[in-house]
Amino acid sequence: MNSTSFNKKQLIKYLLSTFVIAWIMQFGAYILTNKGLAIFSTLLLSVMMLVPLLGVVISGYKLKNIFWKPIVKGNIIPILIAWFSPILFTFAGALLYFVVFQKHFDLSGKSMIESIGENAFKQMEQQGITFPIYILISIVSCVTYAPFLNMFFAMGEEVGWRGFLYPQLKAKFGIKLGYVFGGIIWGIWHWPLIWLIGYEYGTEYFGFPISGMLLFCLVTVALGTICDWLYEKSKCIWVPSIFHGSFNAAASLPILLSTPNIESYRLLGPFPNGLISCVPLVIFALILFFKSANPKTEE
Repeated sequence: MNSTSFNKKQLIKYLLSTFVIAWIMQFGAYILTNKGLAIFSTLLLSVMMLVPLLGVVISGYKLKNIFWKPIVKGNIIPILIAWFSPILFTFAGALLYFVVFQKHFDLSGKSMIESIGENAFKQMEQQGITFPIYILISIVSCVTYAPFLNMFFAMGEEVGWRGFLYPQLKAKFGIKLGYVFGGIIWGIWHWPLIWLIGYEYGTEYFGFPISGMLLFCLVTVALGTICDWLYEKSKCIWVPSIFHGSFNAAASLPILLSTPNIESYRLLGPFPNGLISCVPLVIFALILFFKSANPKTEE
């Protein structure tokens, strides 16, 4: 579908601007976190998701070349996959993790109590929101409005990665290597966060932070493969943005079902980017990867 020609100058401009701006923001988030301003740190990282879009603009690539037009006709299956598969990957991965670490499974809400405090938890129950109801509400939000709301921030990344970077890499190296290199670049983009504030995996796991950095690149290769397949299949940037937003919405659900104090196991799961819990996601990505054709579109 994509007839993008490789443009080395635009690619260099994109990578330099996207990495420099994002990494400065990540160091800013680290400073804010250390000063106890976690809310502002989270806000800064949300805004950072728009940096790849800015990088495309700085590169000189024309945004009109991105497939912006929402297309529903003929895209029902890609849209359904984008909307609902992340929560399926999340719970399938969590199930694998809890099969291996059965003692980490907990339905009492202890992790939530530790997170929000016992008083807040009791106030929630007094308002009629028991822990099982809260889980149900969280699941419903993940399969209804959350993917749509998250889509707008995720779009900033998808325009940069899938709209510009992946077509450039596929034009130069072919589809399969484009997926691999694109996913690794996407993962490295997050490395300061993994090192400085324990993004995704905390800081107590074996091999911190190197093992977390490497594992996250595996996950982003898988995610990038799926997102790019959705983009190519749908001819619409909003479809991978929905998938990205849905994945972000569902990713934190497994912690509600976990015992507290499993920080040293975070590299393994139960979040969908853990070594064990990412297996369903990786399997699906591998199916798409090996089914993909592999011609170079350059030259």
